[in-house]
Amino acid sequence: MRRLGQALLAVSLFAGCGGSELEPSSPTLAQQQAPLTSTDVDVAPECQGLLGFVNTASFQTLDKYLPSDVANNLVTRRTTSPFVSLADVSSVRLVGPTRLEQIEGGARTEGFIGPSCVGIMDGLAVSTDDAAAIVSLVNTISDSELHDVLPDAWNGAVNLLNLRPFTSVQAISNVAGIGDKSLRNIRNSATLSRPLEALIAAANAAPGSGTYGASMARHFDWWQVVTTSGRYNYGGLECFGLEPSSVPDGATLRPYLADAAEVRAAVDYAVSVANQRNQIPSSVISAGLANLDALTAGRSFKGCSFGYADDPWSGHTVHIFVDTVNGFSLLVDTYWAE
Repeated sequence: MRRLGQALLAVSLFAGCGGSELEPSSPTLAQQQAPLTSTDVDVAPECQGLLGFVNTASFQTLDKYLPSDVANNLVTRRTTSPFVSLADVSSVRLVGPTRLEQIEGGARTEGFIGPSCVGIMDGLAVSTDDAAAIVSLVNTISDSELHDVLPDAWNGAVNLLNLRPFTSVQAISNVAGIGDKSLRNIRNSATLSRPLEALIAAANAAPGSGTYGASMARHFDWWQVVTTSGRYNYGGLECFGLEPSSVPDGATLRPYLADAAEVRAAVDYAVSVANQRNQIPSSVISAGLANLDALTAGRSFKGCSFGYADDPWSGHTVHIFVDTVNGFSLLVDTYWAE
C-alpha cells in the first residue's frame, strides 16, 4: 500500500566572524552561523561578512586588496546606499569575477568571513552547509528532475550526470555549462524547501487512520513514477504542461497548467489524511505550509494526476507538480486500503 511512498522516500534528499571594522548594523555571529539559506539570495547567511567588508572597510583597507580605482568606486557608491547583494556589488564599474575573488580574499583576511563561508562561485556566496546540500543533491538527483531544475542548461545537466559523484561545490561550479543561474537554481532546489520537507517527513511517518493514508516527496523521478506505478486498475492519467513528445502513453493532456491553489489543495488534503490522529506538531504543519506558499505563489506547474491500485483492496490517487521555470517538484499520494 505504501510501496510508492516508500520508494520515493528512498530517493528523497534529506557553520564566520566579523572583523574589527564591522559597524553595529553588520551581521552578528549568530546570523553568520544560521542554517541553510532559506530565500533566493546570492549571499548565504554565513557569508554576509562579504557585504560587511565592502560596506564598512575603509578605503585604505579596500586598497590593500583591490586596485585603487575599484576601491574608490566601491566607497563612492556605498555613500549613496549600502550594498545588499553580490549582484549589487558587481554592478559597480570595474567589478567583475576577478574583483569579487579579491573582495572575498580581503574579507577573509580581515576577519569578516570565516571557514563557514566557502566562498564565491558563479556569483553565489556559498556556506559550508549550503555546499553540503548542493553536493548531496547533485550526486543523487534523478535525470528528469535535474533537467527540470536546469531547463536552460541541458549540456550542463548532462555533464553533471556524467561526472558525478562530486565532493565539493567548487567542482560542480567548474563543470562546463554550469554558470550563475544554474548554480543558483541547484542551491535553491537543495536548500529552500527544508520546512516543507520536514512536514513531508512527518506526514510520511504518521500512521494515518489505518484505512486511509498519505505520502509525499520533494525529490523524485516523475517520469519513473508515472510510467512504472502499479498497473492493476490503472487509469485516469491526465497530464498538463508537457510537450506532446513527453506525454506518457495513454494520457490525456489538459489545456491548462496547475497553479499554487491546486498544489496547496493537494497538500492540504494529504496532510489532513496523514494527521487524523493529530500526531504532526502544529508548528511543523504551519511552517511547512508557509514554506509551500512562498515557493508556489504566482508560479505555474506542469505535471500529471492519476490513480492506480496494486490489488482489488487498495487504491492510490497521485498528483505530481513541477514548476515550469525552476523545477521545484512535489509528489502527493493519498491512498486507501481495506
